[in-house]
Amino acid sequence: MEAGDRVEFVEIEPGQYLFVAANRSVTELKGMLGTFKRAVSIEEMNQVIAARGASAR
Repeated sequence: MEAGDRVEFVEIEPGQYLFVAANRSVTELKGMLGTFKRAVSIEEMNQVIAARGASAR
């Protein structure tokens, strides 16, 4: 780490935090999750989010 780097404190347990460098580019995440079977539209995502939210009540 160097002066000017961004950091985050992530709570991993009550009262325990992880000190994490937060200066990576989002493009570095490409490929970390593997490939997907099909593309999903924003509308489909919103429908699933709404359905799961309604069932959580």
